[in-house]
Amino acid sequence: MAVQTGTLRAVSGEHQFGNAAGGEASFADKVTELLERTEYRRCEAAEDIEAIYRLRYRAYRVHGFIEESSTQTVTDDLDDAPNCYKFGVFIDGELASTVRIHHVTRDQPYGPIMKTFPDVIGPRLQRGESFINPTLFAGEPHYRSPFMALPYLTLRLGLVASVHFDATSCIGVVRQEHTAFYRRVFGAVQVGEPRAYPPFNVPVMLYDANCAINREPILKRFPFFTSTGVEQRMLFDKPAKGELAPLTILPTAKYYRQAA
Repeated sequence: MAVQTGTLRAVSGEHQFGNAAGGEASFADKVTELLERTEYRRCEAAEDIEAIYRLRYRAYRVHGFIEESSTQTVTDDLDDAPNCYKFGVFIDGELASTVRIHHVTRDQPYGPIMKTFPDVIGPRLQRGESFINPTLFAGEPHYRSPFMALPYLTLRLGLVASVHFDATSCIGVVRQEHTAFYRRVFGAVQVGEPRAYPPFNVPVMLYDANCAINREPILKRFPFFTSTGVEQRMLFDKPAKGELAPLTILPTAKYYRQAA
């Protein structure tokens, strides 16, 4: 799994959790506790969409990844693609982060990976592979995530999507300083050289996390990435005609912990 150019500044402490008291098990328990205060919202209403576009802008401007804009929003044509899912992550009722996810297939080959690395991804799509492409992760600049948890809570959606859609890989474009995080946490490997990705002013690389190889080890190390079928469908199934999408979706990893 990989994301593109969002602010992972909170992950600057990503090396720390393994050295903390209790190691990874303690860290996983703490993230699971925070997950119980977390809600996911698939953003389809105008006010929700505007909120996450503005959050992207705030996050990227703080770190100098984009130029100043009069609209103070970040969006592109891929936000309107039929295979795009835009999410807000709310902690204690407040919008803390956002990520968008494309389910890239041969029939719907829309996603940032096809804009930046079409020569690499196109042939794989034609062979029948499919990809979860999480991008535009952005965290509220003023939010202080306890013990560096916000990236995990947000990027959990990519792993949930990979299970729901039975994807070949979670794959995306990643900045150089974040590659160690994706290698260590998601088992991702580099499959493309650095390339430009406008409007961002930093190059990105293609990182691929094969689901069949990495999913079980990830879930064993970090059980808060686990999800139920109900949660998966609420997050990613389109509502039937005449039905409304759920306003918020509660993570279900805690039920696995309670049953263990």
